[in-house]
Order: sequence, then C-alpha cells, then structure tokens
Amino acid sequence: MLLVRAIIRPEKRDEVLLELAKAGFNAATVVDVVGRGKQKGIKIGGIVYDEIPKVLLMIATRTEYKDDIISVIIRAAKTSEKGAFGDGKIFISSIDETYTISSGATGI
Repeated sequence: MLLVRAIIRPEKRDEVLLELAKAGFNAATVVDVVGRGKQKGIKIGGIVYDEIPKVLLMIATRTEYKDDIISVIIRAAKTSEKGAFGDGKIFISSIDETYTISSGATGI
C-alpha cells in the first residue's frame, strides 16, 4: 500500500478531484496548506510572500494504481502544457498498516 500526497494549486483542486473520480479513485483527504517551493515565494514590489496557498491531497492506494493516480494528477494539475513553477509536487510513501475505526478491519 502507498500514500500519494500531492501539493497542488488551489484553483486546480476541483479539476484534479473530478479527474481522479472519473478514473475510479474517489477517496481522498483534502487539506488547505501554505508553503513555498524552490522559488522561495513570490516577490511583488518590495514584499516577499513566502506562504503561498496550496492544497494537499492524500490518497491511500494499492501499489498497482500508483502510476494511474500520478498520471491523472499531473495531467489535471498542470496550468499549461509545459507546466509552470508552483504547479505542485507529488510524494509517494509506503503504508505499513491501515485500520478502519468503525469495524477494526485492516487494509484499504
């Protein structure tokens, strides 16, 4: 099992979630976050904004679906054909165990 974490632009949230659902991946946790990447924020005039609004999507999945999920996120989250700074980042982590609280069942 894997945890896919994608940090994307807020204006792309609905589009990415819709495309994931169309591809059969309905479950996701969505969190509004702030942060900055390699560009160290945005400078407008003399002011530096280093807490840029983003959205964090977390998707627990079976390993065999990883490439499909990543492909959907990349396709839907890009702001142009080539992409742009600030479009986001995807992180993949292993999940050792999961438990459903209501039933105590294990697995996704």
